[in-house]
Amino acid sequence: MANKEIIESKNSLVEEIKDKLNNSQVLVIVKFQGISVEEVSKLRRNLRSSASDIKIYKNTLVKRALDELGYQMDEFLEGPNAFVFGRDTIEPIKCVAEFAKVNKNLEIRTGIVDKKIVTVDIINEYATIPSYEGLLSMFAGGLMEHVRNLAIGFDLYAKKLEEK
Repeated sequence: MANKEIIESKNSLVEEIKDKLNNSQVLVIVKFQGISVEEVSKLRRNLRSSASDIKIYKNTLVKRALDELGYQMDEFLEGPNAFVFGRDTIEPIKCVAEFAKVNKNLEIRTGIVDKKIVTVDIINEYATIPSYEGLLSMFAGGLMEHVRNLAIGFDLYAKKLEEK
């Protein structure tokens, strides 16, 4: 018979995982075999800047939490996995994808984005989206073009009125 303390400890970890999943916009499951502690610490620091965190849990505990929340991801919960939880949708994915480009031992396996299971291809698409500030700059640039064209139109109209 298992020790009650061990069972309670595991149940509290499952609850912790469920809370993290419920409070996160994104979960990325990565395979981290062959990555040094220094590199994981560097990734952890990068993720903190985007209000994200990387945790290592036993796959069986994560499977229980995912099953209780209605996600079926058993095929990805084998081997050494790390779990990236993020409150923002784009920034944690970009951070993990950039780290995976530099460090070939980190492999993105799958994830959950906005409560939907997504593939690696979709995660890589999210990683190519510009940052929030970049999108605002693009939007402002698009608006400026219309304002410039309107100013040119008003100037031409004013010159036409002066000619009369």
